[in-house]
Amino acid sequence: MNIIGKAHVYGDNIDTDRIIPGKYTKTLDMQQLANHVLEDLDPAFHRIVKQGDILVAGENFGCGSSREQAPLALKSAGISVIIAHSFARIFFRNAINIGLPLIELKNYNIQSGDMLEISLTEGKVHNLENQQTFLAAKLPDVMVRILNENGLVNYLKKYNSY
Repeated sequence: MNIIGKAHVYGDNIDTDRIIPGKYTKTLDMQQLANHVLEDLDPAFHRIVKQGDILVAGENFGCGSSREQAPLALKSAGISVIIAHSFARIFFRNAINIGLPLIELKNYNIQSGDMLEISLTEGKVHNLENQQTFLAAKLPDVMVRILNENGLVNYLKKYNSY
């Protein structure tokens, strides 16, 4: 599974309230979530993000509450994958469950606007701007299969694994 997209780079400890403020989590309208994603961190984000873009962050991305709306809001806004030094574990699981790929990458040289090519199966992130390639922690095969099915529910339906 290869992904190519433009990077949007942010810092450490971005919690679920910064990803999607709690006052917007009482809806099932994915466009409404997308319209408010990261608005307290970067008010312009929902206007500049495009389908297929890549979010890049530092340590402890997705910390805070366990709300599923945080990865849903990012996916609904068009984010195709998130790269971070580390993720809060419940955010990591919620993202995989809805089919949003995550890459843990300890060291990288990525700037906002850089075009990246990512191989989830190989755990490689290639920066097309500076031609650097970074090796990430590979996702387990079962997680890649879940992502290929666009989430856990679809995976379970396909493979009848309850």
